[in-house]
Amino acid sequence: MPTLLIADDHPLFRAALRQAALEAVPDARIDEAGRLDDVLAALDADPSVDLVLLDLHMPGNHGLAGLAAIRAQHPGVAVVVVSANDDPRVVRRALDHGAAGYLPKSAGLDELREAIRTVLACEQWLPPSLRAAVARTQSASADADLAARLASLSPQQFRVLTLVAQGLLNKQIADRLEVQERTVKAHLSAIFERLGVRNRTQASVVLRELELSDPARALGA
Repeated sequence: MPTLLIADDHPLFRAALRQAALEAVPDARIDEAGRLDDVLAALDADPSVDLVLLDLHMPGNHGLAGLAAIRAQHPGVAVVVVSANDDPRVVRRALDHGAAGYLPKSAGLDELREAIRTVLACEQWLPPSLRAAVARTQSASADADLAARLASLSPQQFRVLTLVAQGLLNKQIADRLEVQERTVKAHLSAIFERLGVRNRTQASVVLRELELSDPARALGA
């Protein structure tokens, strides 16, 4: 019985995704989350989740950072990015950072069902309307390099990096993760080495490179 996690902060869109998922896989178990923190907590609680349908701009997620967090902390979970942004360059970046598929929010129920079935069959899925444009879009070497560097971090190191980017001090990170402060310092040393940076500021910039503008906000939605 496949397990899906719908990660979106809009209840009506979550309902549409749930309907499509149940029609695509009638025996699926489906959970929902409206914030990135809740997504990561749900995956920590149930590592058997097979597929996450991830909104790029839900609370706590700013572009590709949530995708990178899931891929770093739960590499066995497939992620289909769901977004109002259908720019082929953004789609290519999402694929480079480990997405198993990309689903525009304008997609109809047939495409939603096909996407879910395809990714659960361990294949990559893109909507037909985007396939040619994405195929013509070259992977940016900077993105490929960034994805490789982030993938070299352990799940706990990625958590530390995320908290550093939020401005937390070592003691605060230790308290949040329930570890010793010296453990945080050891993780930071490894993070700096693997990301090729010298300090906390530069490490934070690495995550900010994953941020994307939200088309809905740009339209005043």
